[in-house]
Amino acid sequence: MSVSPFSSAHRLYVKSLYKRMLRNEQDWVIRYDLFRPRALAIRAEFESNRNVNDPRALANILEKAEAKLAERRHPDPYIPAPYPDGTKWERNVPPPLGPIFDHEAQGHH
Repeated sequence: MSVSPFSSAHRLYVKSLYKRMLRNEQDWVIRYDLFRPRALAIRAEFESNRNVNDPRALANILEKAEAKLAERRHPDPYIPAPYPDGTKWERNVPPPLGPIFDHEAQGHH
């Protein structure tokens, strides 16, 4: 088994970049049948650089990927309905707990 020259933090960063690129692509294309080929192309791009072991070359590749992601960032990203700022966020806020009308306080005995 070969030992990777890169740290677990590096692997987490690459995973994060991959996930951010996929999420951004989903913002542009919500339909899965149209999204899937784009997701496969992103995966192929990551796989093509899998065996790059030179830290400088890899830093250059990652810098270009970040720039490409920033350039292609969707201006109005998709937010699932129940998530913060989604279309249903706090639409049906549950009523406050406790008595709605306190008969004792009104003086009706």
